[in-house]
Amino acid sequence: MLHPIFSVLVSKPELVMQHIAGYAALMREEASSVGLEVAKRAIAWGVALFGLLVFLILAGVATMLGAIHGFHWMLVVSPAIALGVAVAGFLVARERLPEKAFTELKAQLDADAQALRAIGARS
Repeated sequence: MLHPIFSVLVSKPELVMQHIAGYAALMREEASSVGLEVAKRAIAWGVALFGLLVFLILAGVATMLGAIHGFHWMLVVSPAIALGVAVAGFLVARERLPEKAFTELKAQLDADAQALRAIGARS
């Protein structure tokens, strides 16, 4: 005995294609919202790494200039600004992804699985 889903696949393939198209649209919609968050985090990691690199370079230059010419307050402020940018980028990059990512898609898959189990139990 064949599962009832196979009879639907054979007799009404357009319904299956509409269902798959609905899944694709739902996945595209939810991925675009999560994709923006991932892109934001990737840019923030780039800013953090770039800020850290600039901090290290400026701190090295400030150390050399301080050893040659003596202390000046600007030798501390310049690397501190770059360090502040790096820390800000790091804090933004460490934010968690939304927990509700793909929840609607998961709920739809669960509902379809339950419907298939119910149809299979009746057969």
